[in-house]
Amino acid sequence: MERERLREAEATQREKEPQYELVLQRNAAVRERARSGKVVIKGKERPWQQNRQSLVKMFLSTHGIDDTAARNWTCFIHDVKVHSGKHRHQGGIQLFVLEGEGSTVVDGETVEWEKWDLIILPVKPNGCEHQHFNKFPGKNAKWMAFQYYPFTEVLGNMFDQVENSPDWKQEKNR
Repeated sequence: MERERLREAEATQREKEPQYELVLQRNAAVRERARSGKVVIKGKERPWQQNRQSLVKMFLSTHGIDDTAARNWTCFIHDVKVHSGKHRHQGGIQLFVLEGEGSTVVDGETVEWEKWDLIILPVKPNGCEHQHFNKFPGKNAKWMAFQYYPFTEVLGNMFDQVENSPDWKQEKNR
């Protein structure tokens, strides 16, 4: 009978740190970000980016934007050229219309909107499927979205892209 003795992997530095110390370090980093992060985000400092859903300008994001005093928020402008992609998530997002007129199809029901309207995507257990349309393609139709990310995480963070934006060119944007 042969036996092979396996050596246990070395613990990483993070695994060696007592959990309480990690909590203290994380909390200190959160406080430092709140103290020293940007409190005004200039629109000209944020680029427009085409993604599967739309043309967006991200002001706050839990993914990749960490220079602001606010964390756990996502905030972006969505520029609806003709129509957006279609996707599904739990909802719980507010969209404030900045310019133009259009409509949003929410779970098969069309709702009209115009400048200064507030669109509330409802929270639903199996998600809220929606797509946005510009009433007058060629004219601006923009809204700003606000989302509190911990709320999304508690709801299970479900997110499915159902249909891509007609402006998305996968090979160009990847």
